[in-house]
Amino acid sequence: MRLYKKYVNEIIDENGILTDISYNVPKDFNFGFDVVDELAKKSPDKKALLWVSEQGEAREFSFRQIKEYSNKTANYFVSRGIKKGDKVMLVLKRRYEFWFSVIALHKIGAIVIPATHQLKKKDYLYRFNKADVSAIVCTPDDGVCEEIEQAMTEYDGIRTKAVIKIKREGWDFFDEEIIAQSIEFERPKGELATKADDVMLMYFTSGTTGYPKIAVHKFDYPIGHITSAVWWHNVDPDGIHCTIADTGWAKAVWGKLYGQWLAETCIFAYDYDKFDAQEMLCMFKKFNITTFCAPPTMYRFFIKEDLKKFDLSSLKYATIAGEALNPEVFKQFKSATGLQLMEGYGQTELTLAVANFLNMTPKPGSMGKPNPQYDVDIIDENGNSVDAGVVGEIVIRTDKKLPPGLFAEYYDDEDKTEEIWNDHVYHTGDTAWKDEDGYYWYVGRTDDMIKSSGYRIGPFEIESVLMEHPAVMECAVTGVPDPIRGQIIKATIVLSKNYQPSDELKKEIQNFVKAQTAPYKYPRIVDFVTELPKTISGKIRRTEIREKH
Repeated sequence: MRLYKKYVNEIIDENGILTDISYNVPKDFNFGFDVVDELAKKSPDKKALLWVSEQGEAREFSFRQIKEYSNKTANYFVSRGIKKGDKVMLVLKRRYEFWFSVIALHKIGAIVIPATHQLKKKDYLYRFNKADVSAIVCTPDDGVCEEIEQAMTEYDGIRTKAVIKIKREGWDFFDEEIIAQSIEFERPKGELATKADDVMLMYFTSGTTGYPKIAVHKFDYPIGHITSAVWWHNVDPDGIHCTIADTGWAKAVWGKLYGQWLAETCIFAYDYDKFDAQEMLCMFKKFNITTFCAPPTMYRFFIKEDLKKFDLSSLKYATIAGEALNPEVFKQFKSATGLQLMEGYGQTELTLAVANFLNMTPKPGSMGKPNPQYDVDIIDENGNSVDAGVVGEIVIRTDKKLPPGLFAEYYDDEDKTEEIWNDHVYHTGDTAWKDEDGYYWYVGRTDDMIKSSGYRIGPFEIESVLMEHPAVMECAVTGVPDPIRGQIIKATIVLSKNYQPSDELKKEIQNFVKAQTAPYKYPRIVDFVTELPKTISGKIRRTEIREKH
């Protein structure tokens, strides 16, 4: 029996589809001890992590080794005075030291704050002050150490700083420090022991508007990812799962840690600097990857390649999340591989909220159905549930159940927390509609809606049409102020290879949209660009495009 089974009660219908789930969360649950160390005891030599560098270096770690390295790392942290409740930032890209450090900090009871290596001085300074960060472990790549050092000239709260890979003056050399430590680390007792409702993890949100907020998750949070790994990713305990994600973002623990190890699956981590579709496509056969998850952008790059040149026979299941899935991507990937992309939806504040779950028949372009873990609904501006076909906001109702997975609060920000979570309703800020079969269809952020000539238009439906045109690699649709129509539609487009901007191409694309959907939805403005503005987590910043107008 897989380890995750001890924490859940599942109800499955005659078609093998999950219809309900409840949880058994021990009051002292700690992922480090109760999952990693248990697996080290149960299957000590089972492969837990396969790490591959861009240069082809590969390292494998068994569950026993993950336990031992995390214990060494915990002992190092404790030797530097890090204790329960301390905030420790990890800027480790896709390096295997991330897994050592996360598990070690969980065992200690310290609070993990993952961060991306793309941050600059002002970003670090804001995060240090906002979260009261006391220690940091980072990669030396991309000037990370220099940016941190500059931020530390204006922040004196960092008591411990460690760097991996190469020595640096004034920093602990992580690699040497952990080697010297014991492989034994005793589970803390008494007041030092962790409880399921203690704070475990804090994530800075992407910050598409304003400064990033800090979503707080507690020690029961990993259990909330069981549905993600088992019922969405469909991970195989004898297979290898790969999720494309930098460890600085929540998607990493969605697909590279909690649910996967609860399901006893090996995690594949490809430590690249810049995504290369051809390089990634070669990885599937070379390392026999069986299940895979990536954002739409990566799949868009995949389908622009000749997929017949690559051996994808090891791949048994593919999922997609991060932004809404364009049906054209679904169609082309299935045509090339025979696999249906199973879309999922969630947020940094959540785990998986809506998805095309195992044994469901996906509808291309639909997010799927609500995760039975949550009480998901679509409501109007008055808070009332809407009928099928009516666009409203996706919310999570918490008056009847509050399962593991939903964040606890925005750290040190009661006003923001109350603003989006009030009257036992968590407001996602995302809009959608559901069809007669209960499938959800994404429309956009509440502030992305376009109101033109009395019509309410979601950008995603137009973007999906645009993506069917062979000239379009990526696109973003926004509203532009107009004195007559209120707003008119603008398409900002990154062209595919072998296409050049021209007035003729603009007209062709406009006519293409008119032919595919209602004429009032066509973009009256078409702007060709070399790249779209994105957050450091890779999400398109439509707000930045709108601000130009």
